[in-house]
Amino acid sequence: MIKLSEKGVFLASNNEIIAEEHFTGEIKKEEAKKGTIAWSILSSHNTSGNMDKLKIKFDSLASHDITFVGIVQTAKASGMGTFPAAVCADQLP
Repeated sequence: MIKLSEKGVFLASNNEIIAEEHFTGEIKKEEAKKGTIAWSILSSHNTSGNMDKLKIKFDSLASHDITFVGIVQTAKASGMGTFPAAVCADQLP
């Protein structure tokens, strides 16, 4: 079942989803972001050294890679205007 949440949610004990408004613990959003898959991918490909001003570089791309599509969509939604991508020399015209 899919449930739309208007605000953020937290994952507790690796299996319990708690809506942000019902979360009773201390919320450390900056720390929570660092536990996401998106954060690990973006931070490992960030060449700027600053996670507030990303400079992303990937060594290769696959057009069918749904994870990459999600990263590009997230980057665009975050205001990134350009997204440079590596191209293999044997794929150039």
